[in-house]
Amino acid sequence: MSCLLVVHSDIGIKKSTNQDSVLAVKADTDMGEISLIAVCDGMGGFAKGELASATVIRALNDWFANRLTYLVGSGFSDDGVRREWNDLLKKQNEIIKAYGAVNGISLGTTIVAALFYGNRYIICNLGDSRAYRLSNGIELITKDHSYVQREIDAGRMTEAEAEVSPQRSVILQCIGASDDIFPDFFSGTTSPGDSFVLCSDGFRHKIGMNEIYKYLNAGMTPDEVRMKNNMEYLTELNKYRAETDNISVAMARIVS
Repeated sequence: MSCLLVVHSDIGIKKSTNQDSVLAVKADTDMGEISLIAVCDGMGGFAKGELASATVIRALNDWFANRLTYLVGSGFSDDGVRREWNDLLKKQNEIIKAYGAVNGISLGTTIVAALFYGNRYIICNLGDSRAYRLSNGIELITKDHSYVQREIDAGRMTEAEAEVSPQRSVILQCIGASDDIFPDFFSGTTSPGDSFVLCSDGFRHKIGMNEIYKYLNAGMTPDEVRMKNNMEYLTELNKYRAETDNISVAMARIVS
């Protein structure tokens, strides 16, 4: 497998700090190229949300740098990655909670991360940062851990009502502000031409899935330059439409 990886993060039009953190790394291994992208959205209402998001991204980057060789040598598998990421995120939850308790502050972060190896992907999410797959159309892979998603699932709210709900940013799980966390995992196969788009909620509140597909499908993103340009265009479109949150997106396009 070979991937093109691009990330983009913007402070937005209102916030004084960018509490989002992003990651894109790849490595050549005995199994071929392995790639990782991730987006963490530090909690906007919490102090030092940017510290929480950066802490988790750093831990994920360290995992990629230090554990990849071991996993490749011991038999790489979805289940193995799932176990390692689950343990990593639970450990980060305890670390960030402890930091907050010592310093008398509340802080937390969402995460969405995707690992690509062989012809497979494994995606993890916690909170309301999302992962989309673009192939012959666009598919939302993840499900938000949010108040409005719970209400939608229970039949008490429609998708349209959720988009304008004053509670749309209330999440039910995050790293650092939950007693325990239960990340979701998704896995499957990839094909050349597939694209995977990971984003914070600020990237998708003011634009639709059809617009994400229109500008980030494989035909519109033949190389990293066009990927970056179109991600920046959608970011500016969000800002033009008065999105007030930080805006972050990471993208992997499967080349072969």
